[in-house]
Amino acid sequence: MSRVLVLLGLVALFATGCGSSRHASTRSTAVSTSATRSHSATGFPSPPPGDVYAYDRAGDLSATVRGDRALVYVPNSMSDSVTVISQRTMKVVGQFPTGALPQHVTPAYNLRTLFVDNDLGNSLTPINPRTGAPGRPIPVEDPYNLYFTPDGRYAIVVAERLQRLDFRNPDTMHLIHTLAVPACRGVDHMDFSADGRYAFASCEFSGRMIKVDLKTRRVVRALVIGNGMTSPQDVKLSPDGRSLYTADQQTGGVWEVDPVTFRVVGFLRTGAGAHGLYPSRDASDLYVSNRTAGTISVVSFTTRKVIATWRIPPPASPDMGGVSADGRTLWLSGRYNDEVYAISTTTGRLRARIPVGSGPHGLCVWPQPGRYSLGHTGVMR
Repeated sequence: MSRVLVLLGLVALFATGCGSSRHASTRSTAVSTSATRSHSATGFPSPPPGDVYAYDRAGDLSATVRGDRALVYVPNSMSDSVTVISQRTMKVVGQFPTGALPQHVTPAYNLRTLFVDNDLGNSLTPINPRTGAPGRPIPVEDPYNLYFTPDGRYAIVVAERLQRLDFRNPDTMHLIHTLAVPACRGVDHMDFSADGRYAFASCEFSGRMIKVDLKTRRVVRALVIGNGMTSPQDVKLSPDGRSLYTADQQTGGVWEVDPVTFRVVGFLRTGAGAHGLYPSRDASDLYVSNRTAGTISVVSFTTRKVIATWRIPPPASPDMGGVSADGRTLWLSGRYNDEVYAISTTTGRLRARIPVGSGPHGLCVWPQPGRYSLGHTGVMR
């Protein structure tokens, strides 16, 4: 979001609404339908049916990243910098300047580069993950967020301010195609269907989600979430590919969406300001960061219920982050407290809180398991 909206967010609290397992007010609008299977261009096999996170298991590192330093890269949106934290010592080991309003740090599809998404700076700052050193910025318009299609064909720049998705060359970042999404105000976070054919994006300021056909590069469905007075954030597919989850910071929970029919099928109350979604390394649970509540909810993928709630000693504002390669630590930015939290995934206890720059946002935990990267959260397939 823009710097003005970020500043407003510093003093705004999102109200927690009431939800049930079914919401008759939710509606879906079809534009067109089609379905074919796409295949990875990497030479790696596709994940086995029923487990899209099969290659994200603890310690299953690609040879490409085994020599990379175990660091956490934290984009400080309000101080235009990245703070670097050692995963081993849980201490700051470096910091460097970026373009204006860095929002997320995204691994490249080939895992050889990390990109700082400088939203107002209209640039991507590349990072060498072997050394942790930044390189020369790459000009890119409005990179609020950055994803890569499962077949590796495109990088998708989420241009939130410009209300569009820009399909770019994943190596050079040259623009190939622009998809305007005017009905998706605040286009925000994304994930992909199990077959790689579709992308699903949240629309933070219009209470919607959209479904994009990656073959035709067109919006094929639009979904109003709840009564439309919602604020969808992070998006994540279930391991079996049959459910799509989106965090809603306005109603304080997670919506369950059928990715085929693109209709809401349920709602899970988690906590005020539900924001980030992160699968556990064994793909059994989903960690939900509740920014306003200062908690993390653990949702079972099997039972589709909240099975635990972890509270960070206040004040706390857990936002975006990721799970360590060994699966033992959940790292989250403290958006409004200028700190980062390291949380044990075994006990739910806070292992460390580390001071960083102002307004930390979509941090990157590196290295990550997986064969290639899909997006900023580090979840790979």
